[in-house]
Amino acid sequence: MGIPMKTLIIKYIPRKEQSNTKKLLDAFKEEISYSDIEELDLLDEVPDMLLDNNLLAYINRNILGQTLIPNEEKLLSKMDRMAAQLKSADIVVVAFPMYNCSMPAIVKAWFDSVMQKGVTFGKRTDGQMFISNAGKKALTLVSCGSVDDNGSFRCREHTISLSISEFQFMGYSDVRGILAEGMAMKEEIKQTNLNKSIFQVRSIAKEWYKKKEYNSVYVKLRNKKHMNFAYTA
Repeated sequence: MGIPMKTLIIKYIPRKEQSNTKKLLDAFKEEISYSDIEELDLLDEVPDMLLDNNLLAYINRNILGQTLIPNEEKLLSKMDRMAAQLKSADIVVVAFPMYNCSMPAIVKAWFDSVMQKGVTFGKRTDGQMFISNAGKKALTLVSCGSVDDNGSFRCREHTISLSISEFQFMGYSDVRGILAEGMAMKEEIKQTNLNKSIFQVRSIAKEWYKKKEYNSVYVKLRNKKHMNFAYTA
């Protein structure tokens, strides 16, 4: 059957089982087939913020091309590990709730960690070639409490739009986002919007994994704490 694709799932879901974002992500995962899956829970492994020391080390290494001493390299070790995760994936799914019209700071810190010149975009650090993410796919899953009835909310929405821009900047070929609105409204409105978003999520997953082509497929689930295996039909 060949080598399976790799799917990287980045999630920030602090409300856990109560989260509507989790329902979107669960729907996507149920449709995954024939893929090596790696999950990164940002609640368990918090990305480093760009502060004075690690920012200077990044600029010196990735922008100015300087060789760092071991202590400086250590400042970038978590960022480098997360960037390597991203670089190795064919499909990336980022799932989180909307906070104040934008993405949570912890999610932005992940983007700042993995968007490294010469690693995930731009010319390689050795100057030999440009990084290519052609053919790769990215999906952003977000839930929010309100509903945009008249379009005025869109000018303040920096959640889906920002995430899409980040992946497009890195050269991903297929970049999409789904926003489940009205999760804090009346149950009828909430459930209608949630069901619509879940349908969209499943449709994208089926399209990307071409699930109908496989009768029995092997899916490997891996995360930081443990490894287990599952079979889907």
